[in-house]
Formats: sequence, C-alpha cells, structure tokens
Amino acid sequence: MSSKQKPNLLIIMSDEHAPMFSGPYGHPFVQTPHMDRLAEDGVTFANAYCNSPLCMPSRMSFMTGKYIHHIRAWDNATPLASDEVTWAHLLRAAGYDVVLSGKQHFGGMDQLHGFRTQLARDLHAERQHSLSDWDNGTPAAPRPWQGLAQAGPGTTEEIEIDDLVETEALAYLQDPVRKEQPWALNVSFIAPHFPLVVPQWFWDLYPLDEIDLPNIPEGHLANQHPVYQRMRRMFGCVDFPEQLVRRGRAGYYGLITYLDEKIGRLLKALEETGQLENTVVIYTSDHGEMNGEHGMWRKSNFYEASARIPLQIVFPDKISAGKRVDEVVSLVDLTATLADVAGAQPLSLLDGDSLLPLMRGDATDWKDFAFSEYLAHGVERPMAMLRKGRYKFNYSLGDPPELYDIAEDPNEFQNLANDEGHQAICQELETKLLAEWDPVEIEKQVRASQKARLLVDQVTHGQWRKPPNP
Repeated sequence: MSSKQKPNLLIIMSDEHAPMFSGPYGHPFVQTPHMDRLAEDGVTFANAYCNSPLCMPSRMSFMTGKYIHHIRAWDNATPLASDEVTWAHLLRAAGYDVVLSGKQHFGGMDQLHGFRTQLARDLHAERQHSLSDWDNGTPAAPRPWQGLAQAGPGTTEEIEIDDLVETEALAYLQDPVRKEQPWALNVSFIAPHFPLVVPQWFWDLYPLDEIDLPNIPEGHLANQHPVYQRMRRMFGCVDFPEQLVRRGRAGYYGLITYLDEKIGRLLKALEETGQLENTVVIYTSDHGEMNGEHGMWRKSNFYEASARIPLQIVFPDKISAGKRVDEVVSLVDLTATLADVAGAQPLSLLDGDSLLPLMRGDATDWKDFAFSEYLAHGVERPMAMLRKGRYKFNYSLGDPPELYDIAEDPNEFQNLANDEGHQAICQELETKLLAEWDPVEIEKQVRASQKARLLVDQVTHGQWRKPPNP
C-alpha cells in the first residue's frame, strides 16, 4: 500500500468524560447526537478503560502505549521523557503528517513529543501543577470543593480555548494540501472537564428540576472502602446540598453536549472535503468524572465513572457499522491500533494490542482485561486495578482488597473480596495483578521521584538553605 492510500486518522479526545453520561452508553437524556452517529457508523467499546485515572499519566500512557510504571509518568507534574517513542513519532516515520490541536497535557519543555506542530493551545500544559508528597499523607481539604458552587451558565478560558481548538482543526481539515499526504490529526478538547460552566444555550438544555441525582444507597458512604473515604476528605467532597449537586451535573451535561456539537462539525468538515470515506474517526477520553456518584467528584479512583472511558471507532468500508464490543480493552490497546492502521512499526513491545481483530470479529483469543494504576495526589501509597472479564479487582497497598462483579453489580456497591464464594477469583486476580506490578518497588520509585522534584522546586522557586553539618 502506498502512503497516499493509507487512511487518514482523526483522533478526537475529550477530558473527563465518563461514558455512561452519553447516548451510546445508555444515558436517558444527555444529548449526544453525533456520538450516537459514531455508534451507528462504527464500533462502540462498552468496556474500555484508561490506564491511569488522571490527565497527564493517562495521556502519557496513551501516547507511548505503555503503562505509567514503565515510563515513570507518575502524576500531573512528571513530564514524559523526550526520548520516549510516541505514536506520533511512529506515524510520522510511516509517512503521516501528524499534528495536534489542543490538549495533550505535555509537561516540561517538550510540548510536541513527535507531533509536527501544535495548532492551538494546551491550557493545562501551560499551568503549574502542585507536587505530590506522600510523606504528608492525605490531609483533609481546608474547604469543600468549589466546583459545584462555580457551576452555571457563562464562558471560561477553557471554553475559549476549546473554540480555538475547533477552529484550527477545521482549518487544517479544509486545507487542500491534506490530499497530498496521509494525515493524523489529534483534536483534544478540555470539555467536559470542570469548571462546570457552559454557554447559556447548553445550560438551558438541562433544567435543574429534571437533573438526575447520584445513586448513593443509605449507609454506603459510611461503609465505603477506606482509600475512597480518605480521598473524599482530601478532595473536599462533602455532603453537598441537593441544589448544588443538580447544578454541577447540569453543567457537566451541558459541557458534554457542547463537546458533541464540536464532534459534529469535525465530521461535517470531513464530508464537505470528501475525506470522510478515507478517514478513521476515533472518539475517546483520558478518564471519567465521578459526577457525584459514590459521594465523589473529579476522578483519581477506579470506580466505573472515573476509570472507564468512551471509545468509538469508525473505519469506513473495513469494519461493520453499528457494532458493539463487550470485551475489556484499554487506551494502550488504542495506541497499538493506531500503529496497526498506519502500518507503523513500534521499536519495542507495546503494553497494548491492536483492536482491529476485535473490530473485525475474528479475535479468538482476546485477553479481555485492562490494567490501570494510580500514583498521584489523593492517595499515599500505590493503587491499581485489574478488570478481567466480568470482575474488577482493586489493590491499594496497605488496605484491604476490593472485588466487584460488574455484570451483576455495575454500580459497585458490593465488595466481594471477603465473600467465601469469590475467594478463588479474588486470589487469581490478585496473583495476576502482582505478577507484573510490584507495589513496594513502585512506591520506592514514586517517593524518590517526589523528593527529587520537591528539592528542585524548592531550590528553583522557594527558599532553600543548606542544613548545618551534624
């Protein structure tokens, strides 16, 4: 196949979109007509997960196709090393023009990591992120999280930048030069990430008295796993008044529809320029948003609303339309898929596998698992998740394990780790998880990294005086 025959790739990535809050994944009233169209025209993965439920680690894992403990991208203040090969490097080596419009949350000096250029801005990469220090534990927040009090109609710098991201992406797609070389465009929006502020028209779509409330059974929060109780305290997730919860969810839903409209305009540009039939369109997110479920907001945990992500792929004339895949997958598998579609050759073994056999329906031995890890703020020791088939096993160093049967208990209210009838599967998944993930060794690496970065920050930005000799 010549380079001109290769399919183009439009990779649309949102920030903090939990899939259950969209039409293709069954939400009764969140309006996502263009995501619905992707479901009609392509493949929707029902059980896709991020490899770390936090912006920068998740995205660095996606860019490299490797788990974060393999690339040491621990948290939002750990830049990816510039000599790590990304899918952007691989696709450019395979003859693609590879560009970024918007957020990919690259920390440090290297803001491209293989992309030829950044068309717009990456607001979150421009911002300074606080450094994690596990030596401080998980202190309680000084005040409740302010995200709900801020929710409402209006505009923000985030909205302005997302509009710019769309404008620059459309200009790229409409440029006649696109027909001269296969291209891969990563359009990455901040929405529906907080602040939960959205233009008035989108806010008006979701009247507060019609907003659904989180499903929190009586007594659930008091008996919640200790790692989440600590996280709720540290993130200021108090028992918010119902009206604030409704406002927060309304803002979130409005941002999802705002995002969906942008997806629609990108698809329209492909149609109008005659490129739709030769373009693989992918929609996904870096992680989810708790949206009040389990008494939590934001992400950073392994509940479904935080760790599961939307993943939709349209591959014209190659993959059957309207297909739903129930097997478990993760973002590193998407990375391997990008390389597969482009005919690119990774220099080393990726942690994921191409999804094309699953999409075609001829994957006879799919692994059916996803691995995710969390090594940042909100916890004080390593934690990881293994979703295998219908079961999800969560491990937090120093805490009791968790086991959920997602098929029977999709809301994760019943921890089966101590259930006599589930000891075999619990042991099996723990053994599988720990076979390739050493939490004790990883804790040493994370703490050493934190101390080194704190020292650099103190010397560079703070007051530092050499201690006297003992």
